[in-house]
Amino acid sequence: MTTGPMAELGKHAKAASRSLATASTGAKDAALNAAADLLQQGAPEILRANSDDVERAQNDGVTATIVDRLRLNESRIEAMANGLRTVAALPDPVGEVVEGWTRPNGLVIEKVRVPLGVVAIVYENRPNVTSDAFGLCLKSGNAAFLRGSSGALESNVAITAALREGVTKAGLPADALILVEDTSYEAATEFMQLRDYIDCLIPRGGPSLIKAVLDNATVPYVIDGDGNCHVYVDQHADLDQALDIVVNAKTQRPSVCNAAESLVVHEAVARDFLPRAAKALEGVELVGDEASRALVDTIGPATDEDFGTEFLALKMSVAVVPSLDAAIEHINTYGTGHTEAICTTDLDTARRFEREVDAAVVMVNASTRFTDGEEFGFGAEIGISTQKLHARGPMGLRELTTTKYVVHGEGQIRA
Repeated sequence: MTTGPMAELGKHAKAASRSLATASTGAKDAALNAAADLLQQGAPEILRANSDDVERAQNDGVTATIVDRLRLNESRIEAMANGLRTVAALPDPVGEVVEGWTRPNGLVIEKVRVPLGVVAIVYENRPNVTSDAFGLCLKSGNAAFLRGSSGALESNVAITAALREGVTKAGLPADALILVEDTSYEAATEFMQLRDYIDCLIPRGGPSLIKAVLDNATVPYVIDGDGNCHVYVDQHADLDQALDIVVNAKTQRPSVCNAAESLVVHEAVARDFLPRAAKALEGVELVGDEASRALVDTIGPATDEDFGTEFLALKMSVAVVPSLDAAIEHINTYGTGHTEAICTTDLDTARRFEREVDAAVVMVNASTRFTDGEEFGFGAEIGISTQKLHARGPMGLRELTTTKYVVHGEGQIRA
């Protein structure tokens, strides 16, 4: 068994998880509501800590995207608190009987939801993740074992203090939430290898963090991966509707993983649609293939790397395709399995796109920005899984549980 300060934190998280696994729904909801109140009451202190983090980031010359993810304000803290209240109001998945049946020998078999145990999250620059992850973990009966980035450390410490106080007010163990304050690379690697204590690891961050998990983690993990999301405007699209969708998907909040990064347009409507799209996307740097550049002179040349990049900024790749087959091929080649959207009025086309595009979420005539736990009705999400085991898409409460079989008999023995 591993030893040292990190292992000691893991030991505390594991002990708390056993208590949380049997906590009542009422106690968990009371803790969440108390934590929400304390977040808002502690907003001045949290904002002071966040201001220090933001100032340090700006002095270090980090990008505007990272500063946007890091920055808190009154409305974002209120949103965090309301997220906890929303989770408290959701049905408790723990103990839910997923299915049940009776065998010919009289055995009654039930498949029941149970917590995962200790859910570890390693994340970058988003202090709201501290609250979101805590809320979902607590409601699903798991201990939240969190390791944020050095850039958001002061914010995370302040938020954690408020949340832990809320937990204890409801009579649950404060170690339902543990924050690792050692943000060194060595500590992160050790964190990812606590096999004795961590039941599931979820990374939330960019390619370098995901690579670190893939290279170093020895605990089970679910990848919250890149969002190189596409919007495909089909030849049967309502072009006015498609224009609204493309603009929203790209510009409503370009720094997040469900923002669209690539526009794919059928050649039958490209001459009409692309000039309109370029005008509506004023301020967005467009780079595209030869066919798109022939139609709009403000589109710059795109490389293969551009088509495969999650920009997280006001930049977008553009491709013109001759067919639905070519659109699907392009998306499956360059996409990251996050969210892909089609704009079309043709039902058969939509159905083919749904079946053949390999992604966690497929949108039909809707913005990619809707791939979100709250928008799906899950409450705050813990991440969006782009892998296929054990969860895919927005990860809410049910995705933070596993199942066990409970078998009831009346003295049966096997022949």
